[in-house]
Amino acid sequence: MSHVIRDTDARPGLLWSHSDHRTDLSRAQKGPAVTKRTAGPDADDAADAAAPVSPASADDLAQATEVFSAVRRRLFGIAYRMLGTVSEAEDIVQDVWLRWQTCDRSAVLDPPAFLATATTRLAINVLQSARSRRETYIGPWLPEPVNTDDDPALGAERGEALGFAMLLLLEKLTPTERAAYVLREAFDYPYPQIAQIVQLKEPATRQLVSRARKHLAGEKRIAVESAEQRRLLTAFLQAAQQGDVTALEALFASDVVSYSDGNGVKLAARIPILGRHRVAQFIAAFSSHFWQGKTIEWVELNGQPAVALAEDGVVTTALTLTPGDEGIRQVMWMMSPAKLTRVTAASA
Repeated sequence: MSHVIRDTDARPGLLWSHSDHRTDLSRAQKGPAVTKRTAGPDADDAADAAAPVSPASADDLAQATEVFSAVRRRLFGIAYRMLGTVSEAEDIVQDVWLRWQTCDRSAVLDPPAFLATATTRLAINVLQSARSRRETYIGPWLPEPVNTDDDPALGAERGEALGFAMLLLLEKLTPTERAAYVLREAFDYPYPQIAQIVQLKEPATRQLVSRARKHLAGEKRIAVESAEQRRLLTAFLQAAQQGDVTALEALFASDVVSYSDGNGVKLAARIPILGRHRVAQFIAAFSSHFWQGKTIEWVELNGQPAVALAEDGVVTTALTLTPGDEGIRQVMWMMSPAKLTRVTAASA
């Protein structure tokens, strides 16, 4: 069965087709090189070109595994930046691996480009349905934390579009805008290749990235060094545990926001708390009981300093901050158990 996907900002006729078990990825190559295609005009005819052609030999499969393994981290980095969830990103990478095993690899002239295209197009598709699911999420939704101790840029040329604050901002973009922005800003893909991946002409792709930058420009703040982030988080932890309203207010920007992502879990606030005084009062109010029995361990999540709060060896909260030029702009409490399993593994 074939599903035709139309991005909300796409011009008429800019469609791409993706079947349940195969995808036409012939445009994944850099430059004019293409994979083998059929002559039929229908999108499913083109998809047939990527269908299995013969059982793979052991040597061929070993080579396919080697090629895929070399770019696997990059593929995960693309999918995670698109979706903000580790589990869905891993599912997409696994799906791409299965497609890579069964397609006619002899017709693929640029395997990394082919695999990046598959990953990006699947992520666009998943993101469209993920947004409807998040409408029923209980309380604020935050990106699922990912440990970056061993790979601060998460498979990219630079750590752009990885921090929690930026991932939240990316939610404002359409799926195609988000894909173009991530590929350009984090992975430094050239515009011609991005155009092939999102199936637009190059001028339209440049406009897409420019539009995405403008959407985000008004929200982006100054970059803060990791050491300064850690200093602020250390001072915050001390003031929060003591319930010191005055000390907390001194750390906060005037427009600070506290987000608690718990999806209905006990103690997680179901609405964002806004403003210096209200956030300080909110945090001080639970200082007498929230911190009791918890151990605090430093971790690096999404390329920034964070702490994991654990009870009896089980992580119950991941906490991080977003600094700005006036002080702490965002306090992010991730308390949903489903989003903490990898934090537990990283800090074990």
